Amino acid sequence: MKHIESTLIASGIKRIAGVDEAGRGPCAGPLVVAAVILKDPFAPELSEVRDSKELSEALREKLFDVVIEQALSYLIIEISVEEIDSFGLHKSNLEGMRRAINSLEIVPEYVLTDGYAIEGLAIPNLAVWKGDQVAVSISAASILAKVYRDREMVRLDSRYPGYGLAKHKGYITAAHTKALGELGVTDIHRKSFANIAALINS
Repeated sequence: MKHIESTLIASGIKRIAGVDEAGRGPCAGPLVVAAVILKDPFAPELSEVRDSKELSEALREKLFDVVIEQALSYLIIEISVEEIDSFGLHKSNLEGMRRAINSLEIVPEYVLTDGYAIEGLAIPNLAVWKGDQVAVSISAASILAKVYRDREMVRLDSRYPGYGLAKHKGYITAAHTKALGELGVTDIHRKSFANIAALINS
């Protein structure tokens, strides 16, 4: 497969940042955004990198370390439940992407994002449909964001036992819904989500 980076590199652009998020769908826990500039998107060490959703948990964990080793610069940030509830999921996601890009230690020459254009970004950028499937840099960012968030949800599981957070990672599963009915809503649940708002108002 020919990736987008090959065209950019051929035109003389070297520092390409990929940006992606993990955790838009769950009703609990933070949204996590990662930005990464790879030294060489086509390095052999990165040959297994693809959309994090297509990878097993074990392979994601392995590639998390590989991506960091192959990164010229990277940043992972959390967007809190409070921010999501105050500003909305989409706006919080875009702000998180801007924050991640602008906080990289090395300024990228070009930015590739998965699906959503980032308004107000001074650096040239391109929103790529299904970007984590056609851009190595976006796939690498998706792995960083997904693994980081999954680890955070496992940590939160010990603080909020009984909800099954380590297993479903905050998504709206039958087990999670049952636990919410029995144990109630916590401060890590997104009050702006319809299922949580319904529980609060019932």
